[in-house]
Amino acid sequence: MTARELEEYRALRATIRERGTARVWIFVVGFGIWGGLVVATASIASLPEATLLPLLVLAAVFEAVFALHTGVERVGRYIQVFYEGETPDSSNWEYTAMAFGRAFSGSASDPLFGRFFWIATVLNFIPAVLAGAIPVEWTVIGLAHLVFVVRVAVAERHAARQRAVDLDHFQKLKGDRPNAQVQS
Repeated sequence: MTARELEEYRALRATIRERGTARVWIFVVGFGIWGGLVVATASIASLPEATLLPLLVLAAVFEAVFALHTGVERVGRYIQVFYEGETPDSSNWEYTAMAFGRAFSGSASDPLFGRFFWIATVLNFIPAVLAGAIPVEWTVIGLAHLVFVVRVAVAERHAARQRAVDLDHFQKLKGDRPNAQVQS
């Protein structure tokens, strides 16, 4: 590995570490802000539409968590293809992490915190119930909450397939390089 490649490898590993940490902190802080907004909405606002503001914050937090997770996974697959080589080796972190995920699929944590976002969406709806929404408000507010739940489900499906898809894409990119035989 050249000095430039070693520096790039270290920077990529640092990126994974920093983004992974940022993802958790964005989730924790974002949920705190969301929780404060829900309490404020339930105690102050008498309009059911007020639940849309905390929902918007919840959606923004989810999108930030999802973007960071997607980026971390993509950097991991880049390292796997361009630094770990084509021969699986137990000392290669990214290969081992991917093999672990395949072998023990039920043992992973929820990297997108999806269950928490689903529960939060239900809890976010409570102030609308307390505010005595009329049918048209139920429809609009309920539809907004449903759209967010569907978004979380779609993102979770995407995340479940992302490692394999990104690995395939990076392998194709490596194969398309003019000097693919020289690099390893």
